[in-house]
Amino acid sequence: MAEIKASDVAKLRKMTGAGMMDCKQALSETNGDFDQAIDILRKKGQKIASKRAGREASEGVVIAKTNPDHTFGILLVLNCETDFVAKNEDFIQKAHEVADLAIQKQCKDLQSLKELSIHEDTVDNEIINLAGITGEKVELSYFASLESPFVVAYIHPGNRLATLVSFNKKADDLQVGKDVAMQVAAMNPIAVDKDRVPQEIIDKELEIGREQAIAEGKPEQIIDKIAQGKLGKYFKENTLLNQDFIKDHKIQVKEYLAHHDKELTVNDFYRFTLNV
Repeated sequence: MAEIKASDVAKLRKMTGAGMMDCKQALSETNGDFDQAIDILRKKGQKIASKRAGREASEGVVIAKTNPDHTFGILLVLNCETDFVAKNEDFIQKAHEVADLAIQKQCKDLQSLKELSIHEDTVDNEIINLAGITGEKVELSYFASLESPFVVAYIHPGNRLATLVSFNKKADDLQVGKDVAMQVAAMNPIAVDKDRVPQEIIDKELEIGREQAIAEGKPEQIIDKIAQGKLGKYFKENTLLNQDFIKDHKIQVKEYLAHHDKELTVNDFYRFTLNV
């Protein structure tokens, strides 16, 4: 039997991310053959992934990043089963590694991300291997990307909430973009502006407004007017550009942007938060 050196174990761990004892055992079983040892670790991951496929993976991390010139950004969610694994530095680092790869390749959707090559394998298989390392169900459950003249990402401390915001032009100050990204995180708008709110939501809000007016005993001839007024308030509270700016409630977000550049506005945004 070949001598299993500590340096070989460390090398295999670097290649696979598996634990030191798992790497040592795999090398021992294969008499020091790295390719066969990798196969053993991969099969372990596949076995655990298959066994725990029906489990709920509601913990994890939410990562948002942009390229250096802030013209392309991504937001992804890597799920696991427990908070213990979600807070593990290796798990968090793996999520960042996949996010960096998505930025580098300018990946546009989840399936394309899973098919990207990483460590001489696919991202999809790398996540399966991660299940073998953690002993939990692990999955990439969500991915979004934005490409624009100016894109800003924000990750709330704890990695459970992140946002990605695109703008129609570059802002002179990166902090302007960060402020809006934090606004999205804090206030959870449903759309950029009122003209982007889905019609079914508008219809529902009008219906609620009418029902409230009737319940309050308002005259029939002004019920629709009251409902429209309530809809206007809904737009103000729930559309990004019309919300009160969190750092100065005296102005709206669109006024904050206009203060820096009258032509600057938001194109789109994504927000994802894990259940609390």
